[in-house]
Amino acid sequence: MKNFVEELKWRGMIQDIMPGTEDKLMEGPTAAYVGIDPTADSLHIGHMVSIMILKHFQNCGHKPIALVGGATGMIGDPSMKSQERNLLDEQTLNHNVACIKAQLSKFLDFGSDSPNRAELVNNYDWMKGYSFLEFTRDIGKHITVNYMMSKDSVKKRLSSESREGMSFTEFTYQLLQGYDFLYLYEHKGCTLQMGGADQWGNITTGSELIRRILGKEAYALTCPLITKADGGKFGKTEKGNIWLDPERTSPYQFYQFWLNVSDSDAEKYIRIFTMLGKDEIESAIAQHQNAPHERSLQKLLAKEVTVMVHGVTEYEKAVEASGVLFGNSTSEALKHLDEKTFLAVFDGVPTFEVPEDRFPAGVIDLLAGESKVFPSKGECRKMIQAGGVSINKEKISDIGAMIDSSFFINGKYILAQKGKKNYFIIKIQK
Repeated sequence: MKNFVEELKWRGMIQDIMPGTEDKLMEGPTAAYVGIDPTADSLHIGHMVSIMILKHFQNCGHKPIALVGGATGMIGDPSMKSQERNLLDEQTLNHNVACIKAQLSKFLDFGSDSPNRAELVNNYDWMKGYSFLEFTRDIGKHITVNYMMSKDSVKKRLSSESREGMSFTEFTYQLLQGYDFLYLYEHKGCTLQMGGADQWGNITTGSELIRRILGKEAYALTCPLITKADGGKFGKTEKGNIWLDPERTSPYQFYQFWLNVSDSDAEKYIRIFTMLGKDEIESAIAQHQNAPHERSLQKLLAKEVTVMVHGVTEYEKAVEASGVLFGNSTSEALKHLDEKTFLAVFDGVPTFEVPEDRFPAGVIDLLAGESKVFPSKGECRKMIQAGGVSINKEKISDIGAMIDSSFFINGKYILAQKGKKNYFIIKIQK
């Protein structure tokens, strides 16, 4: 067995750890769980630290359990939140849980006959038949209000300037999460709970319940909350979260996110978000520091994470798509792009709509008449003669060139380029 705690330490993935945790893990295969909030039908890269911890845990010979909070998701965790969030109905939660399991399967082995195969559980399964009276009698009496009030997540909400304060529903969240740990301890032999640093209070409530009710020891481990070097929130862009679902965030956009991280962030992220070994990572960092302008570390990081989440084919498409925008790629490479990737690559580019019945069209009429790529035909003519106009990445040298349906990308787009960096999309109206 590999030493799981040592593996996380050199990767910078441990924030807090309960005494005795490492010794317990070295005794033999152990089961541990991480809770995942099912408020969306996709995970985003903010979840990936917890997922990578489970992946390392399984890789070190232990049994990972992913707990999807179908019950607690109906309440909402107050940790790191300034206000109560919307509650989800059962049908939405069931849909989200199914989607999340499919994504987790890319990281964890759920299907083999191995004794440490991963397991997905939903706390709604054991909470749905548990009445309020039974819960308060069996569980509530073991944890005092004083103990619950001492948690940072509670104190911060109660001391905030918000007039709303904290509802009783949210206040009970740590008891519900604590009961999850107790349930998994009794039914799955789960002795360790892991999560983000903001979960320490909820996790230790669970270990305290186990101690008070069963007289047994249970353990806790948290990882740091990931930040960016500039202080910004990790995983957030102007458009919101970077999702693992390719329908929400295209593989090209996903790849670009990792490719564009800063040097210092790349050094941190490659330890956390890849399965590369220590020697390989240190070698890659040294190579990058010798020639940072080549961004070799970012390229390696982007490759490893994109392949893990989306597979080799989508990674190769993302690299090819990057070449279309930033490299000296050919029109052939442009035509290989599927519509979703094409639109992702040229997101935000000015777009003009031209009816299909206007084709074939003279290039000048198209760029300075049917569309407004050029303000005048004279300017368009001059730039073509100067070699500064391309259609679908091919230079146009003939001012009389005709553009017909053979130029259509995915049957409905033409990419016009004015100079080196000014792109325009002409969308064909059917």
